[in-house]
Amino acid sequence: MSTMKKVTTTLGLALVNLLLFVPVVFAQEGAAAAGQMTDKAYIALAAGLGLGLAAIGGALGQGRTAATALEGICRNPGAADKVFTPMILGLALIESLVIYSFVISFLLVGKI
Repeated sequence: MSTMKKVTTTLGLALVNLLLFVPVVFAQEGAAAAGQMTDKAYIALAAGLGLGLAAIGGALGQGRTAATALEGICRNPGAADKVFTPMILGLALIESLVIYSFVISFLLVGKI
């Protein structure tokens, strides 16, 4: 599967999830007026979009990191030990950014 097809599929699934779950946010009873978003709706939307974008970005970054490291190892198998440790460190740092987004989204949802 080509990279462009993977990205398109991922973005398509994210859009479908967005279209399925955003109406639930707007279906709150006691909203200010029809068609107006409340502060709680903005917070929920920000938490969902932020987490989704962080997950997509982290997945793309980790995929590119692993692919580049494996390509380097394939070109020079003797450097596998020197490439492996920085690759794992890079993957951990990329994942930590996604976890920070996850924590921030929980903090935002806690304000609802």
